[in-house]
Amino acid sequence: MGRLARGVLHNVGMALTHSTSDYVLDPPPPGFAPTEMALLTMDGESINAGWVPARSRSEDGVDDPTDGPLESGVSFVLAHGFTGSWREPRVQAVAAHLARFGDVLAIDQRGHGASSGLCTVGMDEVLDVDAAVGYLRRRSANRPVVSVGFSMGGSVVLRQAALAPGSQLTPRHRPDAVVSVSSPGFWFYRGTKVMRLVHRLIGNPAGRAVLRTRGVRMTSQPWPDPPPWSPEESVRRMGDLPLLVVHGDIDHYFPVEHARVLERAARDSQNPRAEVIVVPGFSHAESTVDPQTMDRIGKWATAVATG
Repeated sequence: MGRLARGVLHNVGMALTHSTSDYVLDPPPPGFAPTEMALLTMDGESINAGWVPARSRSEDGVDDPTDGPLESGVSFVLAHGFTGSWREPRVQAVAAHLARFGDVLAIDQRGHGASSGLCTVGMDEVLDVDAAVGYLRRRSANRPVVSVGFSMGGSVVLRQAALAPGSQLTPRHRPDAVVSVSSPGFWFYRGTKVMRLVHRLIGNPAGRAVLRTRGVRMTSQPWPDPPPWSPEESVRRMGDLPLLVVHGDIDHYFPVEHARVLERAARDSQNPRAEVIVVPGFSHAESTVDPQTMDRIGKWATAVATG
């Protein structure tokens, strides 16, 4: 193993993600077992996914006197962050919480988990989310679909919504609303220690070998020039699609300036249905999102998608 790989392997587990079993949300309820399924993208990749039907809060052991039968009729696509998987406990905790507000289809983006293909760090992954949105459209044509993404997944859901409906080999299925959590606002950010490490890992063979030990299979092909639409540009091109941006004020991957960039893009595009929430004490993505923030996401999605 080369010097680079030896050096970063020592720190990669802590720097790239928290432990997959270390998270703030309540654990999934007893018997929580997503139904495994496979989706096919328009470019031929097989995307592994877990289906979680909607649950009431009382089914999850939550004492809520206002709880009743779920009638929201919302379906969620859940896209994890870099190095994640729907099988991870922290991602399943997010899926279980979202299921209090509607059905959830959690995917492994290409190059992650049991999905085929190679990770492109947000470029081609738009087709993975598109396959999930399309599946939910076919499953129940009248049910609103809300895409929810964390970190890398947060940038992917923004880009997929902006690109759809497109032409051949571009996303075709536009969601009814988008929630982007802990997303970058722009590309090529190296302003934090962890993002410098991420760029170091993805940019050379030794680093990509280290990532394979984390279950991520990376492409060796660089992005085209010009690069794909950034999250900021995607927000500008969304029109009036309902959008919720959620970011922590102590994010150690992408500081709050990234959320402000997305906020300005929504304002410049005059999207009246865009909202930005900066959560005090929230760090980054699935590992540190708290139940109150997930409730805000679920209630917002239900209100805008069914209103």
